[in-house]
Amino acid sequence: MATAPLREQLAALPDAPGVYLFRDAADRVMYVGKAKSLRKRVFSYFEAPVRGPEGSGESHPGPKAGLHPRTVEMVSRIDRMEALVVNTEAEALILEGNLITTHRPAFNVKLRDDKSYPYIGISLDETYPRVYFTREKHRRDRVYFGPFSSASKVRETLSLIGKIFPNRPCEGPEPGRPSGIPCLDYHIKRCMAPCVDYISRDDYRHLIDQTIAFLSGRYRGLEHELEAQMKDAAAGQRFEDAALYRNRLNAVRHLMERQLANSESMGSVDVIGVAVDDDGEAANIQVLQVRDGVLGDRQSFFIDPAGSTDASLIVEQFVLEYYALGLAIPPLVVVPQGVDTNPIEALLAERRQSGVEVRASERGEKRRMQEMAERNARLALDQDRARVARTRDRRTAALGDLQERLGLDAPPLRIECFDISNLGATYAVASMTVMIGAAPARAHYRSFTMRTEGGPDDFARMEEAIGRRMTRLAQQDDDVSLGARPSLVVIDGGKGQLAAAQRAMKAAGVDVPMVSLAKRIEEVFVPGRSDPILMPEDSPGLRLLQQVRDEAHRFAVRHHRLRRGKGMTASAMDSLPGIGPARRRAILQHFGSPERFMSASRDELEAVPGLPPKVARDLYEHLSKGGTPEQSGAVSGSGNSGWT
Repeated sequence: MATAPLREQLAALPDAPGVYLFRDAADRVMYVGKAKSLRKRVFSYFEAPVRGPEGSGESHPGPKAGLHPRTVEMVSRIDRMEALVVNTEAEALILEGNLITTHRPAFNVKLRDDKSYPYIGISLDETYPRVYFTREKHRRDRVYFGPFSSASKVRETLSLIGKIFPNRPCEGPEPGRPSGIPCLDYHIKRCMAPCVDYISRDDYRHLIDQTIAFLSGRYRGLEHELEAQMKDAAAGQRFEDAALYRNRLNAVRHLMERQLANSESMGSVDVIGVAVDDDGEAANIQVLQVRDGVLGDRQSFFIDPAGSTDASLIVEQFVLEYYALGLAIPPLVVVPQGVDTNPIEALLAERRQSGVEVRASERGEKRRMQEMAERNARLALDQDRARVARTRDRRTAALGDLQERLGLDAPPLRIECFDISNLGATYAVASMTVMIGAAPARAHYRSFTMRTEGGPDDFARMEEAIGRRMTRLAQQDDDVSLGARPSLVVIDGGKGQLAAAQRAMKAAGVDVPMVSLAKRIEEVFVPGRSDPILMPEDSPGLRLLQQVRDEAHRFAVRHHRLRRGKGMTASAMDSLPGIGPARRRAILQHFGSPERFMSASRDELEAVPGLPPKVARDLYEHLSKGGTPEQSGAVSGSGNSGWT
């Protein structure tokens, strides 16, 4: 039911282009939309208003019949709305994109995992630009190409670029390394060594311009330029340069031959095809990139349509994100039928700084390309749906198999696994990994710094880890993971580790099903049973136990290596009383070396600039007593413990 403020806002909507925002009772932006007519578009979400009591003047609009259930949910949660009027629909499209980027509304169409798509970046803000792999595209002084559908495709492209247009691979704003000599990449002809001035700044920048032309798909112009450079070098008897240009030219021509489209008259165009599930739960968009008649690449994007089945709306939202920043925009973009092209045309023309035509194709080669894009989008969507179904069935079968073989009352929806990692008596850690619905829940993983000292006593450390975890469960901890009750606890080890874990659980007053998995022949030990359970190697339940066990081992080793790395790089000066980073630098600068400092007299310590006399005296007392990090426990591997 609409609230009084919302009714007033709806009644005041103008018949003008603009952007509208729906907010919930917590003032969160749920949806951002643009409209040619704000009044008509927003009222399309609601039924015709029903008059209130006589003379009240109130109306109670509800969700319009026939809307998708997800849209009905959104409308029912609207508490108030905002409307921003603009001059044109193109301005509304731009403003909508900015607001979506700012608020990330839950009910807007969005790229699935769009933050993870890789790009190729070119650092034009540097004296000698780099061509590099990246997953960000926010720096306005750099050029980005992508997004690409896979990281391996980006790395293959970068490898090809390194062969055709050798550019510096070294990181940092300036080329080179401290030694001042060219690296191996120069000797294998993957870099022109700008660090030692083997190539001028202008020539290097021209090489980068050719790289940009190559990535933009301007193969024909690049081919003619390289051919002219090769002939000029040969005429000037610069045969090594001519051979270099020849190799680049052959590589570009080979790429063109492999990717030549059916018709060279197509020019440069992006062809967009879309497929949407009937239930509005998933969508896929394919982008075919044709440059100078060459089909350069095909990008596949899975979309979260937020319940929408309107393909035209999904394409509009996609175009907004896809061409958002630093992307080479062709003069023609072919979209499916039904898409409102006018605002998209104005937006892309503004970003390209020249004319862009956006239209649906009805015949000819472009229509065939459009149909191919749509077929590929439907195929990708069907394959993804089948993959999801197979994964779901496999996980369901694994949980059912575990329930049957372990005699559990219900499928173990939440499985926790514990493992210990240490180096002798030092740097001991425990890991807790979690599977929810047979899928890794990495946000619930926890690592455990052990308090138990002594030798490699895995039994005592396992008892400590389980005891601390189950105590947090018994205390109903607020932590999203430690406060959740597991359906099954898996211990990495044999009977000894299982018995230790059972003691800890009993002491905490918690009763949770528990098993251990021994690595030797993958034996499953159950409390109260002397013989292990031997599951078949192809058992889905055993595979699930192995997966969660291997994940716990990986996570424990990772935490252990981090602790060990920090401990082994600690210096004798890290645990000195009253000495922080600034005073430590002053001491080293004054004495020149830790050895000279360790043998300093009291007077010498008091003479250190910036070191108070009292701190110098305390420091001398500490050193005269033979105080070292090992004796004080700072690098012993015990330290303070706790969940991290």
